[in-house]
Amino acid sequence: MIKIPKPFIIALIILNGIVLLGQLWPEGAPPFARVVNIITLILDLVLLISLVRRKI
Repeated sequence: MIKIPKPFIIALIILNGIVLLGQLWPEGAPPFARVVNIITLILDLVLLISLVRRKI
């Protein structure tokens, strides 16, 4: 069984929170919001693929 490191999960939670705040309050989004969104999507995809592969 592959164990996902706790710092990776914490980083994803923080990044997802930033993305959510940017969606709820777009005027307050920082200039680097696009980069944060892309990084979050890539990391979420990596996590989901690893979870799917683990079940097979």
